[in-house]
Amino acid sequence: MSTYLSTFSIFVALYSTAWSSDSPHIRHKATDVTKLIVVALSVAGLLLGGCETFWFAGNNEKIRQGQSSSLVEYLYPHGEPPVPDNALPHLDLPIRVGIAFVPTRIGSGPSAKEKHELLDRVAVSFADRPFVENIEVIPDVYLRSRRGTLGLRQIAHLHNVDVMALVSYDQLSISAERDSAILYWTVVGALFIKGNSNEVHTMIDTAVFDANSSKLLMRAPGVSKQSRNSNLIDNAQTLRQLNFEGFSRSTDDMIVNLDDALENFRTEVQEGQRAEVTWKAGHGGGGQTDLALLALLTLLLSAKLLRRCDVVAVTI
Repeated sequence: MSTYLSTFSIFVALYSTAWSSDSPHIRHKATDVTKLIVVALSVAGLLLGGCETFWFAGNNEKIRQGQSSSLVEYLYPHGEPPVPDNALPHLDLPIRVGIAFVPTRIGSGPSAKEKHELLDRVAVSFADRPFVENIEVIPDVYLRSRRGTLGLRQIAHLHNVDVMALVSYDQLSISAERDSAILYWTVVGALFIKGNSNEVHTMIDTAVFDANSSKLLMRAPGVSKQSRNSNLIDNAQTLRQLNFEGFSRSTDDMIVNLDDALENFRTEVQEGQRAEVTWKAGHGGGGQTDLALLALLTLLLSAKLLRRCDVVAVTI
């Protein structure tokens, strides 16, 4: 269509020049050429004036974009190895938990609102556990200025939490042109809308540390993969949607795995591994521990009553 309009503009200019000429011969020729050009442009206008689609082969070029945060780089920013320590950390239950995203290393990552939404979902999933007193979502801005294990302890003490859960992530977005595209004819010219296939791979990892010793207590990953086709105009918006869906579904997967990790942690604690656990004053072991203790006391009391009955019977 743009070629059509350009040709029409040139024709108008030539036509005006020819008719302004003083030569009758030139003006006669201009009239004949005018008729031919008008017919040609009219046919072209009818063919190109509509909105028609055509397909053509693309080059299948792939565009990769990544965004990630590194737990190792945050805890050991200068590459120093962790100091070996075989002592078991001590936890006083119920514990106060802080949860935060590790600051972004590559890319922009989720927005502050999206991060808070994801962490809130984790907090709600574990807030009713008897060994959890409360879970506080900590903005990652606090972690940007304090790095390393010392920074981790400072943040924990600042927010008065016993345990820190650090969430890191790695996300890869792949956008590739499909083997076809759509050709739109508009009033301003030809517009090619290329089709794109998009894939987003997301991995979220939550590592739980004792605040005092900075020792790892447990960890749980979550993964997801999303894919969706789009055209070139909507491709950026589609990728943004897929990115957040990737974080959302990976968080759901991580919550399930974190629940399994807690059960494994409880088993290891009972076997004398990972950590030493005691309950704070005014708090029982909760749940099955209280029921077992109650059953044991009931048996002991019943046995004592039976012995008294036997003594009375013998005396009589």
